[in-house]
Amino acid sequence: MNADIFPSPLDGDCPTLHIRCGSDIRDKLRTAGFTGDFLEYADPVCQGPVPDAPDLLERRARFLADAYGSLMGFTAAQSLKGLQEAERQLHGAHRYERVVLWFEHDSYDQLLLARCLSCFADGPRSAHLELICIDRHPSVERFMGLGQLEAPALAALWPYRTAVTAGQLALGRAIWTALRRPDPSELEAIAATGTPALPFAAPALRRHLQELPGAADGLSLTQRLVLHVVADGPATIGRIFGALMRDQEPLPFLGDTMLLHVIEQMALTQPAVIEIAEGDQPFPRLVSITETGRQVLAGTTSFLTLDPPERWVGGVKIGPGYR
Repeated sequence: MNADIFPSPLDGDCPTLHIRCGSDIRDKLRTAGFTGDFLEYADPVCQGPVPDAPDLLERRARFLADAYGSLMGFTAAQSLKGLQEAERQLHGAHRYERVVLWFEHDSYDQLLLARCLSCFADGPRSAHLELICIDRHPSVERFMGLGQLEAPALAALWPYRTAVTAGQLALGRAIWTALRRPDPSELEAIAATGTPALPFAAPALRRHLQELPGAADGLSLTQRLVLHVVADGPATIGRIFGALMRDQEPLPFLGDTMLLHVIEQMALTQPAVIEIAEGDQPFPRLVSITETGRQVLAGTTSFLTLDPPERWVGGVKIGPGYR
């Protein structure tokens, strides 16, 4: 067994903070016997603006409120307060003797893992900084995240947590810096290395970069997959999400509300590439492809020529005149 892997009891032996990019395992950790504190550090930087700017949190808060707030019931002010509190707790994590990072292999997780590692690389850190990061589990046919695991399976991962290395801290800092650049070439270069210090980072970065507009059609991979699903006939937003999660999406990273935002933005082009039927609930609404959408899917019309709403891929702004 690797010397950096510690078989041990659960976390009661020293003050411990568990950090996770969501709340999906919080209660399961308690059920499994973990007693340490829990920090949900969950800003989905795989979607929306992530510029290298002093007002980053303010921009993130506005995006989150605009994209998800009406459905999830929060304002930009509330979002900003939550982001600021999460940052405060992340920067204060070194007060715990042990910090354990719980992440998986997709771009949602890997980009936030990079953010956490960058923070710890640049500031004080705990005596024991450890990582649990997996891309599969025998109990799950298509593994998409730790939230799919039950409490005993999470407990079984505990003895195999690994000490975070200097190489991982440096790579996390490099990824976080490159993510916020207005030019994606630095992030592409990091992905090209295979990221041996964090093996799941390279495929996650490559998938993230596929959200940049395609040369032929101007579509992100997610947008292209949505059009492919509805090209065979109208489908509800819920069915589109299910199709992507089951087999269309090569590395699932979007939650249903995040995909809803993508689809609703796609309907705003001039002319529209898709049409969304009206309805009281968002996910049962029917989505249909238009003739313009078929032209985009065929590569005879570029999505970027249809005046789509501005969007961001990390620090890359995709708006009028994007090349």
